[in-house]
Amino acid sequence: MTHKLICSSLVVILLAGCASEPAQQTGLPSKTVSIKPMPEPQTQPLEPYNGSDMPSMAEENYSAPSVTGDYAGYYPVQNFIRRMVSKHGFSEDYLNGLFSKAHRLESVIGLESPPPYTGPSKPKKGSWTRYRNKFLTEAHINNGVEFWRAHADAVERASATYGVDPEYIVAIIGVETYFGKNIGKTCIFDALTTLAFDTHRREKFFTEELENFLLMTREEGYEPRQPVGSWAGAMGLGQFMPSSFRRLAVDFNNDGRRDIWHPEDAIGSVAHYFSRSGWKLNQPVTFQTEPANDPAVIELSTNEGSEYWRVQSNFKVIKRYNNSNKYAMAVHQLAQAIKQRYY
Repeated sequence: MTHKLICSSLVVILLAGCASEPAQQTGLPSKTVSIKPMPEPQTQPLEPYNGSDMPSMAEENYSAPSVTGDYAGYYPVQNFIRRMVSKHGFSEDYLNGLFSKAHRLESVIGLESPPPYTGPSKPKKGSWTRYRNKFLTEAHINNGVEFWRAHADAVERASATYGVDPEYIVAIIGVETYFGKNIGKTCIFDALTTLAFDTHRREKFFTEELENFLLMTREEGYEPRQPVGSWAGAMGLGQFMPSSFRRLAVDFNNDGRRDIWHPEDAIGSVAHYFSRSGWKLNQPVTFQTEPANDPAVIELSTNEGSEYWRVQSNFKVIKRYNNSNKYAMAVHQLAQAIKQRYY
């Protein structure tokens, strides 16, 4: 897959109005190219509600005696509302009004529950090469260096505060959102509502994330239909799910709000995530080795054959972010490439 008045910033991330359909992520280069770093967007972060707990603006915008619209008469939604009222003290009229504005996103349903693949078998050889080429590009490395330079104070402070090597903080943001350029444009509330009540594969997980999202917006003072992100509900430069946001997001620029769409708060939050997951500063992540019957040795398939890597505890920390060997290796190698060019 936080706040009070907003400090002005030279660099912030666009959060558009809720889209009725999730945006397709911009394709990343599949081969190494040399380009100039792209400028950061000069736009506005999330606007806060006035007040606290259940802001008056929310009551005015979302208040109804019953749910209308896409989820009118939908028993699972009614049951969820009753639970949020009894468990967390939400206003029933407020939630009725909010869910009356929810859109069922057919494209999200298709992404979560795609039809069975009937095409030709996908080749296994070279899978790591293909994955690596999405992220280990001149564009990613150059933009990573520029992002680090633009936010050097926050990166170094986060590294010192949480004991996380700075290049890995930068690389996570690079792999997740291309340094904030691909944060997604899907209304998080619409996405999580659709996933919780119109899909079944991970229904329990997404219902819990919707619960956490509503608690997050109340706690942090967000207008609940404003946050945007991925079709699966991940948010901000580091793509935190709402439950991760509530546990691990930090107000790193000390403006009174946790805003992971803002680079400084995102940097601190990613570092905090790594720290809480057990990162060890200045310790190895992985190194290439020979084949071995050892769970600490992983095999990655390249176009030239297999590579074998002995992974350390920090590699496993990266996998806490995304439980994939290829993902963790991409973060590691991008981090090292950015670090080499930065210094």
